[in-house]
Amino acid sequence: MTLKDTLVPTYMQMLKALSVWIDKAETQLGADKAADLMSARLAPDMFPLFTQICFSCVQAQEGVFRLRQEPFPESLATLLNEGRGAGEQRWSIADAQARIAGTLALVEKASADMADLPPETPVAHSLPNGMVFDLSAAQYVRDWAIPQLFFHVMAAYAILRAQGVKLGKGDYVAHMFAYLRPGTMPAPA
Repeated sequence: MTLKDTLVPTYMQMLKALSVWIDKAETQLGADKAADLMSARLAPDMFPLFTQICFSCVQAQEGVFRLRQEPFPESLATLLNEGRGAGEQRWSIADAQARIAGTLALVEKASADMADLPPETPVAHSLPNGMVFDLSAAQYVRDWAIPQLFFHVMAAYAILRAQGVKLGKGDYVAHMFAYLRPGTMPAPA
């Protein structure tokens, strides 16, 4: 399995799940209450939901550009800054869905002609605080790209749950139902 084969489907399935959860929030709570969720946080020192959505999208885009060995486009910095400043303005469900849809389209398009990067390719991963991690491409995918995406997607899931959106484990792993053996789904209780 290549790094692309590991990373791209993971990005696609988790971002699609995030989009479905936001749709469920809007359906369950109504558009106005659901829009209020964009500023909801799990703790006062954590980023709000809209930031978690933006950062999920940033992680997916960064991973694709890194595996393509391309510089990050300016649009990625814009998305990152929207996330960082999310608490300073009101964001809507449509804004969140647009960020996810744009990222899904970018990942799909960029991965279509992505070469398979050798796992041992060096990756220097710099953080805004000046820290630099020297990794192989395989280590980057395993130890940074996937865990960071899951961190922000899970934070979004937790915020939605904490705000009363009815989600369960089946919503988090909805992609697994494609592999369900026929006749093994338990009857509802």
